[in-house]
Amino acid sequence: MTMAASAYARATSFLPANCARTYTVRSGDFCEAISASQHVSTFQLANVNKGIIDVGCDNLFAGEVLCLGITGQDCQTVHVVQGGETCDSIAANAGINEALLAANNPNIDKNCDNLGSGEVLCTAWSLFV
Repeated sequence: MTMAASAYARATSFLPANCARTYTVRSGDFCEAISASQHVSTFQLANVNKGIIDVGCDNLFAGEVLCLGITGQDCQTVHVVQGGETCDSIAANAGINEALLAANNPNIDKNCDNLGSGEVLCTAWSLFV
């Protein structure tokens, strides 16, 4: 096995067995940028990489391989939150209702007042896309 193949095998050994797609971290990457560029919600990225990404998402390193979604539960229809947006406006623009937006993004609190600019939300009709 080559050194590169060995490093990749080590890097992917902590990923879920049913990982649908992966991303290799580059220098300077941060979770919201990865989420936006790879069409994965911020919640999904953190949730499928529990034990790999810490709460602040400040422990990423170049060459690390992350899982972007689980087979059968990989939301790739996303929206990047802009300043001043609300759950109501995001849901309306996506053609979904607020209940579905909340179900797809359990990190949104009940009053939808914890949205952050740059956060990436799943806006699919169904989480199972």
